[in-house]
Amino acid sequence: MGKLIENKWFLLLIIALTWGSSFILIKKSLLVFTPYEIGAIRVGVSGLLMAYIGIPALRKMSKKVLFWVILAGFFGNFFPMFLFPLAQTQVSSSLAGILDSLVPVFVLTFGFLFFGIRSRWIQFIGAIIGFIGAGSLMYFSEANREESQLFYAFLVVLATACYAVNALIIKEKLQDIPSLQLSSAVFSVWMVPSFIILVLSGFFQNFEASTPTYEALGYLGILTIMGTAVAMILYYKLIQNTSPVFASTVTYLLPLVAVIWGLLDGERFTIWYMVGGILILIGIYLIGKNKKPKLLS
Repeated sequence: MGKLIENKWFLLLIIALTWGSSFILIKKSLLVFTPYEIGAIRVGVSGLLMAYIGIPALRKMSKKVLFWVILAGFFGNFFPMFLFPLAQTQVSSSLAGILDSLVPVFVLTFGFLFFGIRSRWIQFIGAIIGFIGAGSLMYFSEANREESQLFYAFLVVLATACYAVNALIIKEKLQDIPSLQLSSAVFSVWMVPSFIILVLSGFFQNFEASTPTYEALGYLGILTIMGTAVAMILYYKLIQNTSPVFASTVTYLLPLVAVIWGLLDGERFTIWYMVGGILILIGIYLIGKNKKPKLLS
């Protein structure tokens, strides 16, 4: 099992399956809980489960490292956890899963703009194609219908941009911290704000013991443990063992998993899903052409 954990392709597959299933789990959880409750529970409970490792790790960190840990946690472990359920109140789990594949596009863009990572022209063409694919999805899909709003699809795009910043910070600033300690630390940091949000959301006052509530709680439990805590540990390890761009190619598989779950749940799949998804994947393929990015001098 130890050798499998070190295998980048095994890690990629497991992350794709867990994160690809997150969108349908969010959809099922939204039948009972609010987006704020879902996000707060995901982060708060994950932090509680990992505090035993995370708090001692935090105490050993310098102020400089702690700053980057807090920042990485905000962009990768806190803010997106609220953006996705907010978005899925109006867009389908399939569409959310396809749009989430934009992460490598933002990794390339932000890596060049903020971290001085040199890229080839073919990669920039890939980024443009990826953004065109996302734009067509947002404009022509269900997110543009009268009963929905383009704004909610944009929330998914914003979440993918956050994931890209998180990946770059981990690789450039937190490379030497073991993945288990790192993921435990970031969840421990954002655990307290999450529980404050959970209390303010009225979760404890409004909780009703019923079959639908317990079913939704079960979906949320799977989402929290597998789709948040475990998957994030594996993702951090994958970034450290490879690169942010390679780790973000999990988005090749993630949309497929999300769409399959959506179809099984009776969601509508339009031609624009296919067109937009293919354009994004073409963009990701072109972005991955560069094997040896160099720092600008």
